[in-house]
Amino acid sequence: MEFGIIGLGRMGGNMARRLGRKGIRIALYNRSRDVSDAIAAEAGHLACGTPEELVAALQAPRIVWLMLPAGKATEDAVSALLPLLDAGDLLVDGANAYYKDDQRRAALLADRQIDYADAGVSGGVWGLENGYCIMFGGSDVAAARLKPYMEALAPSPTTGWLHTGPVGSGHFVKMVHNGIEYGMMQAFAEGFALMKNKPGFDLDVGAIAELWRHGSVVRSWLLDLSADFLAQDSTLDAIEPFVADSGEGRWTALESIEQGVPTPVMSLALMMRFATQGKNDYAAKMLAKMRQGFGGHAVKEA
Repeated sequence: MEFGIIGLGRMGGNMARRLGRKGIRIALYNRSRDVSDAIAAEAGHLACGTPEELVAALQAPRIVWLMLPAGKATEDAVSALLPLLDAGDLLVDGANAYYKDDQRRAALLADRQIDYADAGVSGGVWGLENGYCIMFGGSDVAAARLKPYMEALAPSPTTGWLHTGPVGSGHFVKMVHNGIEYGMMQAFAEGFALMKNKPGFDLDVGAIAELWRHGSVVRSWLLDLSADFLAQDSTLDAIEPFVADSGEGRWTALESIEQGVPTPVMSLALMMRFATQGKNDYAAKMLAKMRQGFGGHAVKEA
């Protein structure tokens, strides 16, 4: 056993389960021990109580795969693992991360002859059954070591995974992937809003979503998911109009500015997410007051 996963949230936990279904036994660590124990019992893995225990349980050279939130959680984990790993080990960040952080970490680990790879993973909660789309950056040696795990995690041994290039390239490609995802989601949301609000036609948006799934040029997995929930509830009255952003959209917008490459659709989709988070409220109040000031128009009191 040479492979361990640290972080067993929605993605990490299901990745561990999928590897277990493929007959690959690994070590697991999660901050909540009961999660590690439950997944280990289900998938035939080894649950560990500490990162130190996980590293000790793996045969060298080891592969330690992080599935933690970007930022402090991942940085703390890397710092804690650094004195535990040996030359020849491979550390992989498989969660969402900024590609420039990968390049910095890889340089830090290289000083100790520890290899590093960055893996962007797409597939969400459906990855367990359908397989994950994995784009990873790293050395050719790291790619060769990761290949059997990629083949098990992906939809098939030959599809759904790609060694994209050097360290940082995997998360860079995943960043762009998520930027495109933002734009596609925004376009669907705006289109269905137009249809839902059209007076006189009483359009069945659930039926339209289902219609478009068959033969239409806009058919996609996002449309499949939309058709499923709209068939159950097309009003969405129980849902707050709040959409979080995980950071990938922000990194994509920053990259477009750095390169001077226009990405208006992806950038505006990100701005619309900010608007749902209440970050447009003060600006909207300013607009209302300016309109009142020059035209005497009424403002709506809170």
